[in-house]
Amino acid sequence: MPVTKDAVIERLKTVNGPDFTGNIVDLGMVSEIFIADGKVFFSITVPAARAQEMEPLRAAAERVVKAIPGVAGAVVALTAEKKGGGMEAPVPSRPAPRPAPAAAPRAAPHAPASQSQGRRGVPGIEAIIAVASGKGGVGKSTTAVNLALGLAANGLRVGVLDADIYGPSMPRLLDIHGRPQTVDGKIMKPMQNYGLKVMSMGFLVDEETPMIWRGPMVMSALTQMLREVEWGALDVLVVDMPPGTGDAQLTMAQQVPLAGAVIVSTPQDLALIDARKGLNMFKKVDVPLLGIVENMSYFLAPDTGKRYDIFGHGGARREAERLGVTFLGEVPLEMGIRESSDAGAPVVVSKPDGAEAKIYRDIATKVWDRVNEERGAAEAAVPSIVFE
Repeated sequence: MPVTKDAVIERLKTVNGPDFTGNIVDLGMVSEIFIADGKVFFSITVPAARAQEMEPLRAAAERVVKAIPGVAGAVVALTAEKKGGGMEAPVPSRPAPRPAPAAAPRAAPHAPASQSQGRRGVPGIEAIIAVASGKGGVGKSTTAVNLALGLAANGLRVGVLDADIYGPSMPRLLDIHGRPQTVDGKIMKPMQNYGLKVMSMGFLVDEETPMIWRGPMVMSALTQMLREVEWGALDVLVVDMPPGTGDAQLTMAQQVPLAGAVIVSTPQDLALIDARKGLNMFKKVDVPLLGIVENMSYFLAPDTGKRYDIFGHGGARREAERLGVTFLGEVPLEMGIRESSDAGAPVVVSKPDGAEAKIYRDIATKVWDRVNEERGAAEAAVPSIVFE
């Protein structure tokens, strides 16, 4: 028997609201419910000030829905009503450097701000892009791999570094198995598939082996996977960052001349709150912000074509506008994207003529345009040396 909305609602009435004041349905906390292929999608609106403590409520709702006969899975997200605010206002541009006295030469800096001293490039790699998010579960790795494939489809030579030491995804997403070979017992050869050169901790340890490492070990592993790999000549290396703003992110941001960062978020307010942390971290370490991608932006019912904004819609675009950051695009909540990723054949290569593949290629085009804009701005900012 197919699962009905009424059955889901009745089961959700057994979940108490905050402070046991009633159930989440009668309190009006449950969004419109959508059901497709036995999977149930909805969000729960909670007080913004108490959002962090509401995860048990979300988990309880997910648990009771999954227990309904016929339910194959449930996607439940927390969202919050904001009362103003949002991401910080755009950072004011730096004042132009004051010219040196006429008798002295004006020395050009060795590199633009995002490539300051202490950040050493990787031979053969023209640009390094970080794909990051403030929290897990927003589809960052799927976005990163399809972005990389979109860049390759646009004619660039592309590599992917899976910087998520604790939860590497690239071996599964790109259907790559086995161990990397070495050149001389020290330098590793990257693994390859779909035209991408790839390195991941998932190639070096078994999938089920837990990585119980402290910060220095993570930093060392990242450095080795970046600098002790025979990448060859690449136009761009896409780095799939772990979620959050911890050791791995700081290692990459402080030691590598990143061409910029792409932030991935979902539309709901709580994901945007966490995305803000990632944006702020990159700003503080002077890494250009290439733009924001809104993932799981909307859902198109496969039977009717009707659009559902299950997790809200447009939040990332509004935040990008508020911050003065490029909005790169909206990626729908589409079963095919998840299924093809799980199967190791991302949509950009498995369905290159599909609507979702076009979205990723368009995002890739915008990202590369932004990289070139940042390069041009950096070159224009370099003053010439004048002797008088």
